[in-house]
Amino acid sequence: MNKVDLAFTPALEQAQLIRRREVSPSELVEVYLERISRLNPQLGSYFTVTAEQAIADAKAKTEMLPNASELPPFFGVPISIKDLNPVAGIACTYGNPALLNNISDYDDGVVTRIKQAGFILLGKTATSELGSTPYTEPTGFPPARNPWNLEYTAGGSSGGAAAAVAAGLCAIAQGSDGGGSIRGPAACCGLVGIKPSRGRVTHAPVGDRLSGIAINGPIARTVADAAALLDAMSGYVTGDPYWLSDPEPSFLAATQQKPGTLRIAYTTSIAPLGEADASCQQGVLQTVQLLQELGHTVEQKSIDFSGLVEPFQVVWQTSVASSGIPAEILQPLNRWLLARTGSAGQYLQAVYQMQVVARQIVAFFDTVDVLVLPVYLHSPIRVGEWANLSPEETFQNIIRWISPCPAANATGQPAIALPVGFDELGLPISVQLVGRPAAETTLLRLAAQLEAAKPWIQHRPALG
Repeated sequence: MNKVDLAFTPALEQAQLIRRREVSPSELVEVYLERISRLNPQLGSYFTVTAEQAIADAKAKTEMLPNASELPPFFGVPISIKDLNPVAGIACTYGNPALLNNISDYDDGVVTRIKQAGFILLGKTATSELGSTPYTEPTGFPPARNPWNLEYTAGGSSGGAAAAVAAGLCAIAQGSDGGGSIRGPAACCGLVGIKPSRGRVTHAPVGDRLSGIAINGPIARTVADAAALLDAMSGYVTGDPYWLSDPEPSFLAATQQKPGTLRIAYTTSIAPLGEADASCQQGVLQTVQLLQELGHTVEQKSIDFSGLVEPFQVVWQTSVASSGIPAEILQPLNRWLLARTGSAGQYLQAVYQMQVVARQIVAFFDTVDVLVLPVYLHSPIRVGEWANLSPEETFQNIIRWISPCPAANATGQPAIALPVGFDELGLPISVQLVGRPAAETTLLRLAAQLEAAKPWIQHRPALG
């Protein structure tokens, strides 16, 4: 296998190659570090590359192989970590250049799980500052660009993670999603991205500071890879404020099972914010046709998130204040959001309102197994397209663009983004599947069925 094919080989297959001694962890790491050195200056996908640590870890794992009887599932497979998640001994910038020397003294809980699964960490991927925007252009760093067309964004806030996976700069990636920050970048870059159910992935050792709207999850090239990484990430840690039992069977096993006949609703319009553009509508309508051909019961339904928009904004923008970063070193949009932050009472009132609306949204699923939506209301923006707008104008643009995503964050339901085609600019078109609470298994069965019916893995950006 040549080095390019190896770089784009799914993570689960890489793990099997390592087990069969057909490739070593050291060889894999060398492949990715060479690609990062060559392509990252164009892509802006990594803030920090931990080459020395990755080489040392790969060497140790390679030396372990001849005498290993049991190996963790992803032994020797390279992965990236988003730069909102602390990794001991490595800088955690949160997308702010003033924090380049902020060396973490602990591993985030999800990082611990990833290490236990046998992964090798290649570095920290680019994020928007504090993860607050759906494009990754933080001041003081190169923007994260879309590998399919470098003039366009890779999305955000997990934009670096998605760009890295799509361009073959890591096998698979960890991201996080507080309002579409996994699903959006996955959609922009033609990948599978899962926002898990609330309580599925721990926030240890610190905790959740946004009332359950944000969670870590996988970004991958295949549904099976994403499911297997979610298996590795999942699980309760003592003291978690909410949690779910481990699935039976595993999420990976679910991808090998048929979904049965499901009741599926769909829409291309999100009230009160409008209709999706032609490309995003195309993704939904093509998927609906395929679902009907696969035997599912599909019905168009109207969706109204009017009551969610304002309270979700209040909770979401509070993340800036909760970071503790002084206003004078924040970029303009986050300074503006910080200035808008209200009292503790206003925050709690917004949480209450969000929870009331969330109950209504979940009730919609009493008669529906899966809801099909666009991921965003329009195609990816150009890099820098909103750079000269006022913070208020930018914020309003963001609210409309991402409007199909935050409902699942508010309710804690699982959602998955899947690539389904390309638009006239050569950018990926994706669709979003939202499931019942804690029903990742149903989503993964359906996503795997769609993937099998319309495979995507053969597509690679020319840059890669």
